[in-house]
Amino acid sequence: MGIEEYGGGQTAQADVLVVTTNDVPGYQVTQVIGEVFGLTVRSRHLGSQIGAGLKSMIGGELRGLTKTLVETRNQAMERLVEQARSRGANAVLMMRFDVSEAADVGTEVCAYGTAAVISRP
Repeated sequence: MGIEEYGGGQTAQADVLVVTTNDVPGYQVTQVIGEVFGLTVRSRHLGSQIGAGLKSMIGGELRGLTKTLVETRNQAMERLVEQARSRGANAVLMMRFDVSEAADVGTEVCAYGTAAVISRP
């Protein structure tokens, strides 16, 4: 598995800029739209559960679970961007991820932030 499979984030052509900062250098916030969320819940399949159990006994990275988490985070972020876009935003400020267990059946990943309209002064 190459390093590109562990990444995520946006392409240079994204129409909604997502940042983890409060502002974007060179831009001003002209409108704050409000909170936006992207949520997904994923369960692990039996094969990855068994593999993870065996791997945890000898140590090392759980690559199957890592790949699943990357895919899940990317899906949550895509949903966040879709919601921001549908509300008229061209940016999401202060984006964060929250990860938790969902009723012992899967992992919940929530991407959240503040939708805003930004422009160059």
